[in-house]
Amino acid sequence: MFKKILPLNIIISLRMFGLFIVLPVLSVYALDMPNSNHTMVGIIIGGYAITQMLFQVPFGMVSDKIGRKKTIIVGLIIFAIGSLVAGLADNIYTLLIGRLLQGAGAIGSVITATISDVVREEERGKAMAIMGGSIGMAFALSMVAGPFIASYFGGVPTLFFLVTFLALLSIFVLIKYVPNPPIIKHTYLEDDKFKLFENKNLTKMNITNLLVKGFMTFAFMIIPIVLTKTYGWQESELYKIYLPSMIVGILAMGPATMIAEKKGKYKLILLLGVLFLSVAYLIIGLSHTYMMFATGIIIFFIGFNLQEPILQSLASKYAKVHQRGRVLGIFNSFGYFGTFIGGFIGGVLLDIVSLNSIAYGIIVLCIAWAIMLFTLDNPAKTKIAYIHIDDTDSTKHQDLYELKGCKEWYINDTEKLVIVKYDEDEISEEEIRKAITHYKS
Repeated sequence: MFKKILPLNIIISLRMFGLFIVLPVLSVYALDMPNSNHTMVGIIIGGYAITQMLFQVPFGMVSDKIGRKKTIIVGLIIFAIGSLVAGLADNIYTLLIGRLLQGAGAIGSVITATISDVVREEERGKAMAIMGGSIGMAFALSMVAGPFIASYFGGVPTLFFLVTFLALLSIFVLIKYVPNPPIIKHTYLEDDKFKLFENKNLTKMNITNLLVKGFMTFAFMIIPIVLTKTYGWQESELYKIYLPSMIVGILAMGPATMIAEKKGKYKLILLLGVLFLSVAYLIIGLSHTYMMFATGIIIFFIGFNLQEPILQSLASKYAKVHQRGRVLGIFNSFGYFGTFIGGFIGGVLLDIVSLNSIAYGIIVLCIAWAIMLFTLDNPAKTKIAYIHIDDTDSTKHQDLYELKGCKEWYINDTEKLVIVKYDEDEISEEEIRKAITHYKS
Protein backbone atom coordinates (compact mmCIF):
# COMPACT_ATOMS: atom_id res chain seq x y z
CA MET A 1 0.00 0.00 0.00
CA PHE A 2 2.74 2.46 0.98
CA LYS A 3 4.58 1.93 -2.31
CA LYS A 4 1.41 2.77 -4.24
CA ILE A 5 0.71 6.02 -2.43
CA LEU A 6 4.27 7.28 -1.88
CA PRO A 7 4.58 9.11 -5.26
CA LEU A 8 1.16 10.69 -4.80
CA ASN A 9 2.10 11.79 -1.30
CA ILE A 10 5.26 13.35 -2.69
CA ILE A 11 3.19 15.27 -5.25
CA ILE A 12 0.57 16.52 -2.78
CA SER A 13 3.29 17.38 -0.25
CA LEU A 14 5.31 19.37 -2.80
CA ARG A 15 2.22 21.19 -3.97
CA MET A 16 0.99 22.03 -0.46
CA PHE A 17 4.52 23.01 0.55
CA GLY A 18 4.49 25.37 -2.42
CA LEU A 19 1.22 26.92 -1.27
CA PHE A 20 2.18 27.13 2.39
CA ILE A 21 5.76 28.39 2.07
CA VAL A 22 4.73 31.91 1.09
CA LEU A 23 2.05 32.30 3.78
CA PRO A 24 4.31 33.16 6.73
CA VAL A 25 5.75 36.22 4.94
CA LEU A 26 3.31 37.10 2.14
CA SER A 27 1.14 39.53 4.09
CA VAL A 28 4.06 41.80 5.03
CA TYR A 29 5.46 41.59 1.48
CA ALA A 30 2.10 42.49 -0.08
CA LEU A 31 1.38 45.24 2.46
CA ASP A 32 4.58 47.06 1.44
CA MET A 33 3.54 47.22 -2.24
CA PRO A 34 2.07 50.49 -3.63
CA ASN A 35 -1.71 50.97 -3.29
CA SER A 36 -1.94 48.14 -0.77
CA ASN A 37 -4.06 47.93 2.39
CA HIS A 38 -5.30 45.23 4.75
CA THR A 39 -8.24 44.41 2.49
CA MET A 40 -6.01 44.02 -0.57
CA VAL A 41 -3.56 41.91 1.44
CA GLY A 42 -6.44 39.70 2.53
CA ILE A 43 -7.38 39.17 -1.11
CA ILE A 44 -3.77 38.32 -1.98
CA ILE A 45 -3.55 35.83 0.89
CA GLY A 46 -6.86 34.16 0.11
CA GLY A 47 -7.26 35.00 -3.57
CA TYR A 48 -5.84 31.70 -4.81
CA ALA A 49 -8.55 29.99 -2.80
CA ILE A 50 -11.41 31.52 -4.78
CA THR A 51 -10.14 29.96 -8.01
CA GLN A 52 -9.42 26.73 -6.14
CA MET A 53 -13.04 26.77 -5.02
CA LEU A 54 -14.34 27.40 -8.53
CA PHE A 55 -12.22 24.70 -10.20
CA GLN A 56 -12.15 21.89 -7.59
CA VAL A 57 -15.47 20.36 -8.67
CA PRO A 58 -14.84 20.69 -12.45
CA PHE A 59 -11.39 19.10 -12.03
CA GLY A 60 -12.90 16.32 -9.89
CA MET A 61 -15.66 15.62 -12.41
CA VAL A 62 -13.25 15.70 -15.36
CA SER A 63 -10.97 13.25 -13.57
CA ASP A 64 -13.91 10.88 -13.14
CA LYS A 65 -14.38 11.00 -16.92
CA ILE A 66 -10.95 11.22 -18.59
CA GLY A 67 -8.69 9.85 -15.87
CA ARG A 68 -6.84 11.17 -12.82
CA LYS A 69 -3.29 11.46 -14.20
CA LYS A 70 -4.14 13.62 -17.24
CA THR A 71 -6.15 15.96 -15.04
CA ILE A 72 -3.36 16.28 -12.47
CA ILE A 73 -0.81 17.18 -15.18
CA VAL A 74 -3.02 20.01 -16.48
CA GLY A 75 -3.50 21.33 -12.96
CA LEU A 76 0.21 21.28 -12.16
CA ILE A 77 1.07 23.17 -15.36
CA ILE A 78 -1.44 25.92 -14.48
CA PHE A 79 -0.08 26.04 -10.93
CA ALA A 80 3.49 26.40 -12.22
CA ILE A 81 2.51 29.27 -14.55
CA GLY A 82 0.75 31.09 -11.71
CA SER A 83 3.75 30.70 -9.42
CA LEU A 84 6.05 32.12 -12.10
CA VAL A 85 3.77 35.13 -12.66
CA ALA A 86 3.64 35.81 -8.91
CA GLY A 87 7.43 35.58 -8.67
CA LEU A 88 7.88 38.12 -11.47
CA ALA A 89 5.23 40.50 -10.10
CA ASP A 90 6.36 44.07 -9.33
CA ASN A 91 2.93 45.38 -8.30
CA ILE A 92 -0.01 44.24 -6.22
CA TYR A 93 -2.26 43.52 -9.21
CA THR A 94 0.20 41.23 -11.02
CA LEU A 95 0.77 39.43 -7.74
CA LEU A 96 -2.98 38.91 -7.47
CA ILE A 97 -3.13 37.48 -11.02
CA GLY A 98 -0.37 35.05 -10.15
CA ARG A 99 -2.17 33.94 -6.98
CA LEU A 100 -5.42 33.43 -8.90
CA LEU A 101 -3.62 31.31 -11.49
CA GLN A 102 -2.00 29.26 -8.71
CA GLY A 103 -5.43 28.45 -7.43
CA ALA A 104 -6.81 27.55 -10.86
CA GLY A 105 -4.65 24.40 -10.84
CA ALA A 106 -7.17 22.83 -8.49
CA ILE A 107 -6.02 19.20 -8.27
CA GLY A 108 -6.13 18.53 -4.53
CA SER A 109 -9.35 16.52 -4.72
CA VAL A 110 -8.10 14.63 -7.80
CA ILE A 111 -4.95 13.49 -6.00
CA THR A 112 -7.02 12.43 -2.99
CA ALA A 113 -9.41 10.52 -5.23
CA THR A 114 -6.44 8.82 -6.92
CA ILE A 115 -5.14 7.64 -3.56
CA SER A 116 -8.62 6.31 -2.81
CA ASP A 117 -8.61 4.50 -6.15
CA VAL A 118 -5.30 2.68 -5.77
CA VAL A 119 -5.74 1.33 -2.22
CA ARG A 120 -8.29 -1.07 -0.82
CA GLU A 121 -11.19 0.24 1.22
CA GLU A 122 -9.90 -1.02 4.57
CA GLU A 123 -6.51 0.57 3.87
CA ARG A 124 -7.97 3.90 2.80
CA GLY A 125 -8.13 5.36 6.28
CA LYS A 126 -4.44 4.62 6.80
CA ALA A 127 -3.60 5.96 3.33
CA MET A 128 -5.54 9.16 3.96
CA ALA A 129 -3.93 9.51 7.36
CA ILE A 130 -0.49 9.17 5.76
CA MET A 131 -1.49 11.80 3.21
CA GLY A 132 -2.76 14.06 5.98
CA GLY A 133 0.49 13.54 7.85
CA SER A 134 2.47 14.37 4.72
CA ILE A 135 0.50 17.57 4.28
CA GLY A 136 1.05 18.38 7.94
CA MET A 137 4.79 17.82 7.59
CA ALA A 138 4.87 19.99 4.47
CA PHE A 139 2.94 22.63 6.38
CA ALA A 140 5.32 22.48 9.35
CA LEU A 141 8.46 22.57 7.18
CA SER A 142 7.15 25.49 5.17
CA MET A 143 6.60 27.52 8.36
CA VAL A 144 10.34 27.50 9.00
CA ALA A 145 11.62 27.41 5.41
CA GLY A 146 9.48 30.31 4.17
CA PRO A 147 10.82 33.04 6.50
CA PHE A 148 14.37 31.66 6.27
CA ILE A 149 14.55 31.54 2.45
CA ALA A 150 12.77 34.89 2.08
CA SER A 151 15.16 36.57 4.55
CA TYR A 152 18.44 35.22 3.17
CA PHE A 153 17.88 34.21 -0.46
CA GLY A 154 16.14 36.98 -2.36
CA GLY A 155 12.82 37.55 -0.64
CA VAL A 156 9.32 36.35 -1.47
CA PRO A 157 9.90 36.20 -5.28
CA THR A 158 12.50 33.47 -4.67
CA LEU A 159 9.83 31.43 -2.89
CA PHE A 160 7.54 31.65 -5.91
CA PHE A 161 10.33 30.58 -8.27
CA LEU A 162 11.06 27.60 -5.99
CA VAL A 163 7.38 26.68 -6.12
CA THR A 164 7.47 26.78 -9.93
CA PHE A 165 10.31 24.26 -9.94
CA LEU A 166 8.51 22.00 -7.44
CA ALA A 167 5.40 21.95 -9.64
CA LEU A 168 7.44 20.79 -12.64
CA LEU A 169 9.20 18.21 -10.48
CA SER A 170 5.78 16.90 -9.44
CA ILE A 171 4.83 16.32 -13.08
CA PHE A 172 7.94 14.17 -13.51
CA VAL A 173 7.09 12.13 -10.39
CA LEU A 174 3.52 11.64 -11.62
CA ILE A 175 4.50 10.37 -15.06
CA LYS A 176 7.37 8.22 -13.86
CA TYR A 177 6.11 6.67 -10.64
CA VAL A 178 2.34 6.94 -10.11
CA PRO A 179 0.49 3.69 -10.97
CA ASN A 180 -2.66 3.69 -13.05
CA PRO A 181 -5.84 3.31 -10.94
CA PRO A 182 -7.81 0.04 -11.24
CA ILE A 183 -10.77 -0.17 -13.59
CA ILE A 184 -13.94 0.20 -11.54
CA LYS A 185 -17.41 -0.74 -12.77
CA HIS A 186 -19.83 1.58 -11.04
CA THR A 187 -23.02 -0.18 -10.09
CA TYR A 188 -25.08 2.66 -8.67
CA LEU A 189 -28.70 3.24 -9.58
CA GLU A 190 -29.25 6.18 -11.91
CA ASP A 191 -31.30 8.21 -9.42
CA ASP A 192 -28.51 7.81 -6.87
CA LYS A 193 -26.29 10.16 -8.88
CA PHE A 194 -28.31 13.17 -7.75
CA LYS A 195 -28.38 12.52 -4.00
CA LEU A 196 -24.93 13.93 -3.28
CA PHE A 197 -26.17 16.98 -1.39
CA GLU A 198 -28.64 14.95 0.69
CA ASN A 199 -25.80 13.43 2.71
CA LYS A 200 -25.90 15.35 6.00
CA ASN A 201 -22.54 13.98 7.13
CA LEU A 202 -20.82 15.32 4.00
CA THR A 203 -22.48 18.70 4.56
CA LYS A 204 -21.06 18.82 8.09
CA MET A 205 -17.62 17.86 6.83
CA ASN A 206 -17.80 20.57 4.16
CA ILE A 207 -18.63 23.21 6.78
CA THR A 208 -15.85 21.90 9.01
CA ASN A 209 -13.30 22.21 6.22
CA LEU A 210 -14.51 25.75 5.48
CA LEU A 211 -14.06 26.83 9.11
CA VAL A 212 -10.66 25.13 9.59
CA LYS A 213 -9.22 26.73 6.47
CA GLY A 214 -10.80 30.12 7.19
CA PHE A 215 -9.34 30.34 10.67
CA MET A 216 -5.97 29.14 9.36
CA THR A 217 -5.78 31.83 6.68
CA PHE A 218 -6.76 34.56 9.10
CA ALA A 219 -4.04 33.37 11.48
CA PHE A 220 -1.44 33.53 8.73
CA MET A 221 -2.59 37.01 7.88
CA ILE A 222 -2.33 38.43 11.38
CA ILE A 223 0.82 36.64 12.66
CA PRO A 224 3.44 38.52 10.60
CA ILE A 225 1.49 41.80 10.67
CA VAL A 226 1.03 41.86 14.46
CA LEU A 227 4.57 40.69 15.23
CA THR A 228 6.28 43.13 12.84
CA LYS A 229 3.98 46.16 13.12
CA THR A 230 2.92 45.94 16.78
CA TYR A 231 5.83 44.25 18.50
CA GLY A 232 8.68 45.36 16.22
CA TRP A 233 9.90 41.95 15.09
CA GLN A 234 12.03 41.59 11.98
CA GLU A 235 10.89 39.29 9.21
CA SER A 236 13.92 37.08 9.85
CA GLU A 237 12.72 36.56 13.45
CA LEU A 238 9.37 35.02 12.54
CA TYR A 239 10.84 31.54 12.83
CA LYS A 240 10.75 32.07 16.60
CA ILE A 241 6.99 31.58 16.49
CA TYR A 242 6.75 29.24 13.52
CA LEU A 243 9.38 26.77 14.80
CA PRO A 244 7.69 25.99 18.14
CA SER A 245 4.34 25.93 16.32
CA MET A 246 5.78 23.34 13.93
CA ILE A 247 7.09 21.19 16.78
CA VAL A 248 3.89 21.14 18.82
CA GLY A 249 1.86 20.63 15.65
CA ILE A 250 3.82 17.51 14.75
CA LEU A 251 3.57 16.20 18.32
CA ALA A 252 -0.20 16.67 18.27
CA MET A 253 -0.69 15.24 14.80
CA GLY A 254 0.50 11.66 15.37
CA PRO A 255 -1.58 10.72 18.45
CA ALA A 256 -4.65 12.50 17.06
CA THR A 257 -4.49 10.59 13.78
CA MET A 258 -3.95 7.29 15.56
CA ILE A 259 -6.88 7.83 17.92
CA ALA A 260 -9.16 8.84 15.05
CA GLU A 261 -8.19 6.15 12.54
CA LYS A 262 -7.45 3.16 14.79
CA LYS A 263 -10.00 3.80 17.54
CA GLY A 264 -12.68 5.38 15.35
CA LYS A 265 -12.77 8.49 17.58
CA TYR A 266 -13.11 10.96 14.74
CA LYS A 267 -15.70 13.10 16.47
CA LEU A 268 -13.61 13.38 19.64
CA ILE A 269 -10.56 14.63 17.72
CA LEU A 270 -12.61 17.15 15.75
CA LEU A 271 -14.18 18.50 18.94
CA LEU A 272 -10.79 18.76 20.65
CA GLY A 273 -9.56 20.71 17.63
CA VAL A 274 -12.48 23.14 17.95
CA LEU A 275 -11.73 23.57 21.66
CA PHE A 276 -8.08 24.40 21.02
CA LEU A 277 -8.97 26.83 18.23
CA SER A 278 -11.48 28.70 20.40
CA VAL A 279 -9.05 28.92 23.33
CA ALA A 280 -6.33 30.11 20.95
CA TYR A 281 -8.39 32.97 19.59
CA LEU A 282 -9.53 33.92 23.09
CA ILE A 283 -5.88 34.33 24.10
CA ILE A 284 -5.08 36.17 20.85
CA GLY A 285 -7.98 38.54 21.43
CA LEU A 286 -6.91 39.31 25.00
CA SER A 287 -3.15 39.47 24.30
CA HIS A 288 -1.23 42.62 25.17
CA THR A 289 2.31 41.17 25.02
CA TYR A 290 4.07 39.24 22.30
CA MET A 291 4.47 36.25 24.65
CA MET A 292 0.72 36.04 25.18
CA PHE A 293 0.09 36.46 21.46
CA ALA A 294 2.66 33.76 20.66
CA THR A 295 1.05 31.40 23.19
CA GLY A 296 -2.29 31.81 21.44
CA ILE A 297 -0.69 31.08 18.06
CA ILE A 298 0.98 27.90 19.32
CA ILE A 299 -2.31 26.67 20.78
CA PHE A 300 -3.95 27.50 17.45
CA PHE A 301 -1.54 25.26 15.57
CA ILE A 302 -2.22 22.41 17.99
CA GLY A 303 -5.92 22.67 17.17
CA PHE A 304 -5.26 22.95 13.45
CA ASN A 305 -2.96 19.92 13.38
CA LEU A 306 -5.40 17.83 15.40
CA GLN A 307 -7.99 18.19 12.66
CA GLU A 308 -6.16 18.65 9.35
CA PRO A 309 -4.71 15.11 8.93
CA ILE A 310 -8.09 13.38 9.27
CA LEU A 311 -10.41 15.69 7.31
CA GLN A 312 -9.84 14.21 3.83
CA SER A 313 -10.02 10.68 5.18
CA LEU A 314 -13.26 11.31 7.00
CA ALA A 315 -14.90 13.04 4.03
CA SER A 316 -13.97 10.15 1.72
CA LYS A 317 -15.57 7.66 4.11
CA TYR A 318 -18.96 9.26 3.54
CA ALA A 319 -18.58 9.17 -0.27
CA LYS A 320 -19.62 6.39 -2.64
CA VAL A 321 -17.04 5.19 -5.15
CA HIS A 322 -18.63 6.84 -8.19
CA GLN A 323 -18.97 10.13 -6.30
CA ARG A 324 -15.46 10.32 -4.93
CA GLY A 325 -14.05 12.87 -7.37
CA ARG A 326 -17.09 15.12 -7.03
CA VAL A 327 -17.40 14.68 -3.26
CA LEU A 328 -13.77 15.56 -2.62
CA GLY A 329 -14.00 18.37 -5.16
CA ILE A 330 -16.93 19.90 -3.27
CA PHE A 331 -15.21 19.26 0.06
CA ASN A 332 -12.05 21.04 -1.07
CA SER A 333 -14.09 23.84 -2.65
CA PHE A 334 -15.61 24.57 0.76
CA GLY A 335 -12.12 24.56 2.25
CA TYR A 336 -10.79 26.99 -0.31
CA PHE A 337 -13.85 29.19 0.06
CA GLY A 338 -12.99 29.27 3.76
CA THR A 339 -9.44 30.23 2.86
CA PHE A 340 -10.74 33.13 0.77
CA ILE A 341 -13.14 34.27 3.48
CA GLY A 342 -10.43 34.06 6.13
CA GLY A 343 -8.20 36.34 4.08
CA PHE A 344 -10.74 38.70 2.52
CA ILE A 345 -13.23 39.13 5.37
CA GLY A 346 -10.40 39.08 7.88
CA GLY A 347 -8.67 41.89 6.00
CA VAL A 348 -11.84 43.96 5.75
CA LEU A 349 -12.59 43.52 9.45
CA LEU A 350 -9.04 44.46 10.47
CA ASP A 351 -9.55 47.80 8.72
CA ILE A 352 -12.73 48.59 10.69
CA VAL A 353 -12.70 46.72 14.05
CA SER A 354 -10.17 45.54 16.61
CA LEU A 355 -8.50 42.12 16.60
CA ASN A 356 -10.08 41.18 19.92
CA SER A 357 -13.59 41.84 18.53
CA ILE A 358 -12.85 39.50 15.61
CA ALA A 359 -11.53 36.88 18.04
CA TYR A 360 -14.75 36.96 20.08
CA GLY A 361 -16.77 36.46 16.91
CA ILE A 362 -14.63 33.41 16.05
CA ILE A 363 -15.31 31.94 19.51
CA VAL A 364 -19.07 32.21 18.90
CA LEU A 365 -18.63 30.39 15.57
CA CYS A 366 -16.61 27.67 17.33
CA ILE A 367 -19.44 27.04 19.79
CA ALA A 368 -21.95 26.61 16.96
CA TRP A 369 -19.45 24.42 15.11
CA ALA A 370 -19.01 22.11 18.11
CA ILE A 371 -22.79 21.71 18.46
CA MET A 372 -22.98 20.66 14.80
CA LEU A 373 -20.18 18.09 15.19
CA PHE A 374 -22.01 16.34 18.03
CA THR A 375 -24.52 15.08 15.43
CA LEU A 376 -21.88 13.65 13.05
CA ASP A 377 -22.26 9.90 12.40
CA ASN A 378 -19.34 7.61 13.19
CA PRO A 379 -18.11 5.91 9.96
CA ALA A 380 -16.18 3.27 11.91
CA LYS A 381 -19.22 0.98 11.87
CA THR A 382 -18.97 0.61 8.09
CA LYS A 383 -17.19 -2.61 7.05
CA ILE A 384 -16.11 -3.97 3.66
CA ALA A 385 -16.51 -7.44 2.17
CA TYR A 386 -14.28 -8.56 -0.72
CA ILE A 387 -15.74 -11.39 -2.78
CA HIS A 388 -14.02 -12.83 -5.85
CA ILE A 389 -16.27 -12.32 -8.83
CA ASP A 390 -15.91 -15.96 -9.93
CA ASP A 391 -17.52 -17.02 -6.65
CA THR A 392 -20.60 -14.90 -7.24
CA ASP A 393 -23.76 -15.33 -9.28
CA SER A 394 -23.95 -12.22 -11.45
CA THR A 395 -27.73 -12.52 -11.65
CA LYS A 396 -27.88 -11.97 -7.89
CA HIS A 397 -25.76 -8.80 -7.76
CA GLN A 398 -28.79 -6.53 -8.02
CA ASP A 399 -30.20 -8.21 -4.90
CA LEU A 400 -27.65 -6.25 -2.88
CA TYR A 401 -29.80 -3.15 -3.29
CA GLU A 402 -32.53 -4.87 -1.29
CA LEU A 403 -30.35 -5.93 1.63
CA LYS A 404 -30.80 -3.83 4.75
CA GLY A 405 -27.44 -2.53 5.90
CA CYS A 406 -25.79 -2.74 2.46
CA LYS A 407 -24.60 0.80 1.81
CA GLU A 408 -22.79 0.39 -1.51
CA TRP A 409 -21.34 -2.19 -3.85
CA TYR A 410 -19.19 -2.08 -6.95
CA ILE A 411 -16.89 -4.23 -9.07
CA ASN A 412 -13.11 -3.85 -9.19
CA ASP A 413 -12.59 -5.25 -12.67
CA THR A 414 -8.79 -5.14 -12.38
CA GLU A 415 -8.67 -7.42 -9.35
CA LYS A 416 -11.90 -9.32 -10.23
CA LEU A 417 -13.62 -8.45 -6.96
CA VAL A 418 -17.14 -7.57 -5.91
CA ILE A 419 -16.71 -5.04 -3.09
CA VAL A 420 -19.56 -4.49 -0.65
CA LYS A 421 -19.70 -1.79 2.05
CA TYR A 422 -22.12 -2.59 4.86
CA ASP A 423 -23.19 -1.60 8.37
CA GLU A 424 -22.01 -4.30 10.76
CA ASP A 425 -24.91 -3.53 13.13
CA GLU A 426 -27.48 -4.43 10.47
CA ILE A 427 -25.95 -7.24 8.40
CA SER A 428 -23.02 -9.65 8.50
CA GLU A 429 -20.50 -10.53 5.79
CA GLU A 430 -21.80 -14.09 5.82
CA GLU A 431 -25.30 -12.89 4.95
CA ILE A 432 -23.92 -10.81 2.09
CA ARG A 433 -21.97 -13.74 0.72
CA LYS A 434 -25.02 -15.96 1.01
CA ALA A 435 -27.05 -13.44 -1.00
CA ILE A 436 -24.76 -13.26 -4.07
CA THR A 437 -22.43 -16.26 -4.11
CA HIS A 438 -22.82 -19.86 -5.11
CA TYR A 439 -23.50 -20.45 -1.45
CA LYS A 440 -23.50 -23.91 0.04
CA SER A 441 -24.83 -24.33 3.56
